[in-house]
Amino acid sequence: MQTLPPPDADALEHSAHLREIIQEQIIAAGGSIPFWKFMELALYAPGLGYYSAGATKFGDAGDFVTSPEISPLYSACVADALTPVLQQLGPDAQFMEIGGGSGAFAETALAKLLANDALPARYAILEPSADLRERQRERLQERLPPLLFELVEWLDGPIQEPWNGVLFANEVIDALPTPRFTIRDGEVFEEHVALDGEGRFLRNDRPADPMLASAIRNVERQLPEPFAEGYRSELLAQLPYWLQAVIGGMQDGAMLFVDYGYARGEYYQPQRVDGTLRAFRQHHLVTDVFAFPGLQDITASVDFTALAEAGAGAGFDFTGYCSQASFLLGNRLQENLELAESRAKDDVARHNLRQQAKLLTLPSEMGERFQAIGFQRGVEFGAAFLVGDLSHRL
Repeated sequence: MQTLPPPDADALEHSAHLREIIQEQIIAAGGSIPFWKFMELALYAPGLGYYSAGATKFGDAGDFVTSPEISPLYSACVADALTPVLQQLGPDAQFMEIGGGSGAFAETALAKLLANDALPARYAILEPSADLRERQRERLQERLPPLLFELVEWLDGPIQEPWNGVLFANEVIDALPTPRFTIRDGEVFEEHVALDGEGRFLRNDRPADPMLASAIRNVERQLPEPFAEGYRSELLAQLPYWLQAVIGGMQDGAMLFVDYGYARGEYYQPQRVDGTLRAFRQHHLVTDVFAFPGLQDITASVDFTALAEAGAGAGFDFTGYCSQASFLLGNRLQENLELAESRAKDDVARHNLRQQAKLLTLPSEMGERFQAIGFQRGVEFGAAFLVGDLSHRL
C-alpha cells in the first residue's frame, strides 16, 4: 500500500495558519463550533481554505480527478443532453455552470454546443474561488477561439434578473458544508468541533437545534426503521435554500446535477454507522478530516432524494435520475467516442479514449458511484434520462 507523503514545509505553514484561525473561532464561540462551520472554514476561508488557496486541486497533480478532467467525452455528452433545452429556449438562453473546476468542462462544452448550433447567449461560471477563476480564465482564453471565449463570464453571485437557460453542476453539492448528527439516548445531537488541552480538534456533540432535529426526524420517518443509538451521519438541511439561492431569477429551463451519492434509503443504511464523510489528499482517502486543514478536500455523499425534493420545492418538475454510466450512454457516448477516435492522431490516442470511456462508465470506476438528476420548467428535458432511469429508488 502506497504511503501518503507528508506535506512540505510551505504547505504545513499554510495549514498551521488556517488551524489557528479555526481555533480562534472555536474559542470565540465558547468552546465549540458546529462541524459544518469547521468544514466551511477548512474549504472556503478566504486565501487559506482548500478551495480558496492556490494549490492544484484537479488532475494527476492535485488531490482528485473529476469526470471533465478524465475525458472530454463526458463534457461532450452533457452538452448533447442539454442542447435540445437550449434550442427550445432560443438564442437568448444562458448557460450557468456552478463551480467551474479547472475550466475543462466549459472548454469542451462550448465547442460542442457550437457544433450543435446551440450556443447560449452567455456562458456564466459561478465560482467562489478567486484562484480557480483565474486558472479557468487562463485556460479558456488560451484554448478557446475568441468567438467562444467572449461568451464566458464569471459571476460574483447568482443571476438575479429573470433568465432562461440551463444550470449545470458537477461535483458541487458534495462540497457544501454539511451538518453532522448523532443519536444519543434517543435524542438528536449535532456534531461540533472543540479543542483538547493541546489545541487539537476533537468531536464534541451538542443537543441539536429544533430545525436540524426536525429535519432528521422527518427523514427518519421515511426509513424502514429508526436511527439506532450512536448512529452518526450527515443531513444537509440547508440544501433547499442553497438551490433557491443559486438559481436566482431563473424562469424556464433545465437543471442538471452530477455527483456521487445515493437515494435516501441507501444513504442512511443501518450499517453505515458513521455516515459518508471523508477527505482526500493527493488521490488518497484520508480518514482524519481534521488533519491538515486547507490541504485536503472534505466531502460527503449526496442524498439524491433530498435533492429531488429541493428541485420540486424550487418550482421545477423532476425529470429523471440515473447512474452516470446510463446518462452518458443515453446521451451519445458511443457517437462521441467514435467521432473522437476518427480525429485521434494514432492508435495510442484511440486506446486512451477507450480507456477514458471505461473509467466514466464501468461500475467499478465512476459509472455507478456517480448519479445524474435533472429538473425542467417550461421545456422538455426528459429524453436525457431515457436510459436506465432509477427514479423509483428515490
